[in-house]
Amino acid sequence: MSRFITLRIGQGIITLLLVSILTFFLINLAPGGPSAIMNFESTAQQREALTKQLGLDKPVVQRYFEWLGGVVKGDLGRSLDSQQPVATLLAERFPNTVLLSAATLVFTLLIGIPLGVIAAVKRGSWLDRLITFMSTFGMAIPEFWLGILLIIIFAVTYQMLPPSGMITAGSVFSLGDLAKHMIMPMLTLSILMLPNIVRFTRSAMVDVIDLDYIRTARAKGLKSFSVFFKHALRNALIPIAAIVGLIIPILLGGSVVVENVFGWPGMGRLAVQAATNRDYTVVMGLTLMVGTIVIITNIVTDLLYSVLDPRIRYE
Repeated sequence: MSRFITLRIGQGIITLLLVSILTFFLINLAPGGPSAIMNFESTAQQREALTKQLGLDKPVVQRYFEWLGGVVKGDLGRSLDSQQPVATLLAERFPNTVLLSAATLVFTLLIGIPLGVIAAVKRGSWLDRLITFMSTFGMAIPEFWLGILLIIIFAVTYQMLPPSGMITAGSVFSLGDLAKHMIMPMLTLSILMLPNIVRFTRSAMVDVIDLDYIRTARAKGLKSFSVFFKHALRNALIPIAAIVGLIIPILLGGSVVVENVFGWPGMGRLAVQAATNRDYTVVMGLTLMVGTIVIITNIVTDLLYSVLDPRIRYE
């Protein structure tokens, strides 16, 4: 097991290096790179001073290794826009994105897995077709359109929920207020994720419920809930765990749009602000962080396989 973890960590580090190289060179060599932030209405002396301050007078390879050396030491550089350390900006926004993403994932699993099980058990029926249709319909809805629609309905028309932000400005923090602000962005992201969970759960359950031990359990007179949700679902969790590992990057990508629609102060909103302001040090820091999250998620998912199925062993 330790050898497997070491190997996966090594592969993850190599992947992060490749991602950082590709992103850094695309930013610095493509038109509109860091040099584009300069105001060419300023004097030549001012432009020269800014060039030296940003290190743009050095070869791009040297700048990359200087940036990488800072990353190894925990220094992601400073924001070109706010002059704050990038690590500080990420530390402020990261918990907000994790909170929204974790709540969305738990909510989606609590809804999607039972729907997938019901669709598998009732396969071929009108209920199965309805669940499948709704899942397909959910995949076709753009998240920005759905978010705006929810704001119009629940915040503007009925004024049931706050339209944006994470907490009400000027009020004392409370979990109830936080939950109200989280409902609409969580629903938007959940509808984006739900079709994948439902379809994979249904597919995994269909493969399991026709096996001999399930038929035997039903023949012994066990209750349907016990047969399908305790015995069959337990053996269908491996492909479900696999899709959870795959949708987390999609969830992070979807949060970029959703956080901006609802004004949620997370990494997605920070990413759009950094791209708009051409704050390339923040873009690099976000790329590195998201890549790290994806790699850690994949490793945890692989380890979860051995927990769900004792027959799986990593040497």
